Amino acid sequence: MTLSILYVCTGNICRSPLAERYTVHRLAHVAPDVAHLVRVASAGTRGLEGHPIDALAGQQLVRHGGVATGFAGRRLTAGHVEGADLVLTMTREQRAVAVTEAPSGLRRTFTLLEAADLAGRADVDGGPAELVAAMAAGRSAARPGDYDVADPIGGSPELHLSVADSIVRAVDIVTDALVPRLRRALGRAER
Repeated sequence: MTLSILYVCTGNICRSPLAERYTVHRLAHVAPDVAHLVRVASAGTRGLEGHPIDALAGQQLVRHGGVATGFAGRRLTAGHVEGADLVLTMTREQRAVAVTEAPSGLRRTFTLLEAADLAGRADVDGGPAELVAAMAAGRSAARPGDYDVADPIGGSPELHLSVADSIVRAVDIVTDALVPRLRRALGRAER
């Protein structure tokens, strides 16, 4: 049993790599017993193939405990979306692009902020798949509002800080919802 999470932004050099690398860091520190069950990746709707993480985004990632070195951007494909159990985009427009690439991904594709809202309120037993299904079912009850994370590319260090903090808060909520469900699923698999 594994869970595959895909983060999506535009260029895959700021927001989505920060979310990807921070998720890996967080799971390794708060849930080392199940971290190995989660595969985390990222891509961009107009991904800059092979580019490293943006310097300011990398600084924010390091500030939050993640590792910025060794990252290489990539362009989003239908295969990326189809292969993911949970697709988390930074904007509603990117969510639409991901679903257009792979319509079968509709029920498991959310903006990161939408997912945090829905996961934080989900009351469902079972494993990660049941959580994702409950999130999809709960979309109609989602709070109206802006679920987009601003694009900090070319922006000030203060903008990068604000965006990184927003991403980290949302990732924390999503991972806090996933970890007990991963543990439950692991316990069932070990029986």
